[in-house]
Amino acid sequence: MMTIISLLLLASLLPHLTSTVDVGIVNGWEAKPHSRPYMVSLQLNGRHICGGSLISNQWVLTAAHCWKGNVILTVVVGAHDLSNSKSLDRISVKKYIPHPDYKSLRNDIMLLMVTNSAHITCSDNIRSGNSTKKVRLNKNVGLISLPKYSKDINVDTLCSVAGWGRLWINGLLSNRLMEANVTILNHEECKRKWGSSYSALKMICVHGGGGSCKGDSGGPLVCGDTAAGVTSFGYSKLCNSAERPNVYTKISAYLPWIHQIIRNVK
Repeated sequence: MMTIISLLLLASLLPHLTSTVDVGIVNGWEAKPHSRPYMVSLQLNGRHICGGSLISNQWVLTAAHCWKGNVILTVVVGAHDLSNSKSLDRISVKKYIPHPDYKSLRNDIMLLMVTNSAHITCSDNIRSGNSTKKVRLNKNVGLISLPKYSKDINVDTLCSVAGWGRLWINGLLSNRLMEANVTILNHEECKRKWGSSYSALKMICVHGGGGSCKGDSGGPLVCGDTAAGVTSFGYSKLCNSAERPNVYTKISAYLPWIHQIIRNVK
């Protein structure tokens, strides 16, 4: 059986996924500071564990495997260098909403309702704050667009990924936001290399000179100016492996669910 990794999550958060390991951007380069104002860092006890993207002034899109129900995450917005802790804008998560059919690698997508309030209480499997303050948008904090409809991206389309994950499989997390270019692979190749783990209806598979590694889970696969995917899983033995290319949750397949949550959850 192929060994699978959930790219950005700390192993302590997912003890039940014993066959997985965590994996930042390898063979990439430092992003121009604040050139991706939609990027967020999800942190546990002040430590980066996952990426995400700001899709509205109240909602962050990330991977479901980035959260286990008994932990409280903090969202850092407008960041470039995470080591400059005094300048980081930390905001609270008001509600955690993983996809209801999330299980292991399937439906690996989650919405976080965020608030400027630091007061958080716990209610069942969703943690709620009592404030509805929205994120303040500025030159360093912005939004990324979602696809307008469900449609496959053409094979060989040039896209990009970014994150604060590891620079190599056993390396340290990057303090500064890194990025790399990748291209879309065809579903047949992805299916051949990942077998039953891969779903053409709900996943996208990519490869490039650089790519995602541990700590990049939840971050967006960006094609043009649109978030096309959510970083989900890759190969445990080698980040950005050509034999086991990185896989992303296909956002367009979840548009009805995303819009329903944003419209109805208050």
